[in-house]
Amino acid sequence: MVAWRELISSALDIQLGRSKVVRRAYGIDEIALVPGGRTVDPEATDTSWCIGGITREIPIIASAMDGVVDVEMASKLSQLGALGVLNLEGVQTRYEDPKPILKKISSVGNDSFVPLMQQIYSQPIKEELIKTRIQEIKSKGAIAAVSGTPVAAIRFGKTIAEAGADLFFVQATVVSTEHVGAQGRENLDLEELCKDIGIPVLIGNCVTYDVALKLMKAGAAGVMVGIGPGAACTSRGVLGVGIPQATAVADCAAAREDFFKETNRYVPIIADGGIITGGDICKCLACGADAVMIGSPIARAEEAPGKGFHWGMATPSPVLPRGTRVKVGQTGTVEKIIKGPASLDDGTHNLLGAIKTSMGTLGAQTIKEMQNVEVVVAPSLLTEGKVYQKAQQLGMGK
Repeated sequence: MVAWRELISSALDIQLGRSKVVRRAYGIDEIALVPGGRTVDPEATDTSWCIGGITREIPIIASAMDGVVDVEMASKLSQLGALGVLNLEGVQTRYEDPKPILKKISSVGNDSFVPLMQQIYSQPIKEELIKTRIQEIKSKGAIAAVSGTPVAAIRFGKTIAEAGADLFFVQATVVSTEHVGAQGRENLDLEELCKDIGIPVLIGNCVTYDVALKLMKAGAAGVMVGIGPGAACTSRGVLGVGIPQATAVADCAAAREDFFKETNRYVPIIADGGIITGGDICKCLACGADAVMIGSPIARAEEAPGKGFHWGMATPSPVLPRGTRVKVGQTGTVEKIIKGPASLDDGTHNLLGAIKTSMGTLGAQTIKEMQNVEVVVAPSLLTEGKVYQKAQQLGMGK
């Protein structure tokens, strides 16, 4: 298997210059899905998947961002058959009543929001509020999925488990199993965390086969894939780091398959970032993802705490902000966005309907079959024949 991968890799090498050989990577916008020899009635498709022993009807997770998920949104998404992840290092755990804070963030001008957010997020995280938010979600009969950075995992891991969280997402711009900490700082042992915390731990983000495989071997119950493609993320501009999402997902999905063959343990791959439309979700699944994590599409819901605004988790960084605040507007209820019926023609409503219809068109009855459909490189996919839409800013031309 390794020799085959090395052969393929060498065939794709490009000479960047005398000192550097590189390979081509592809983004979601550069690929297309190819129909096969059969079709399936969309109603006969099965979009369910399993994460940490929990089965969900819809392969969609709402990102752990303050403008996307609060207690109410987590509850609604759980009821719809999807999943929402609460950020345990955001305003929900720094303020007893975060609503006035969220209103400030959404009302300030573009020149002032970064300093304002740095001030807002300088307030300390209250451990009691971590317990409260988790218990509030649980009291509504919803799945309590929560997120924190590796630092939060060190500080609050025990509290998160004791409060009854169902899933813990350990997330950073880039995460790895080998981390050299500054002198005097405690290091996080991901393998030890996965083994001892007592709840499923999902880890991200990564973009390569090797790191994804190491995270699985460390005990991750799921791996988030994607560095920099998010609508509100500026990491690629600030750090120059990332791999286009289609290639990243395909590489990490290969690690999942090899790990499964070796251990018989299946670890879901979650494509995280750069996913706006139903078509984007379908292409991520075809590249090998089991589910997607999306922010801005859910931030557009009327119930979203950001009230039409969306910002990255690293935006409030006091040292080096790697996110921004974008205005996404409000286009309908979260149910309309997830399950329809759609009232927009651009692929941002009825995401489940888009997945099921695409699966039916491609002849895929399950997500596993969807992962095996033919994919082609198609740079003109989104522009070919769309002159009128682009000129009139309709449909795919918006």
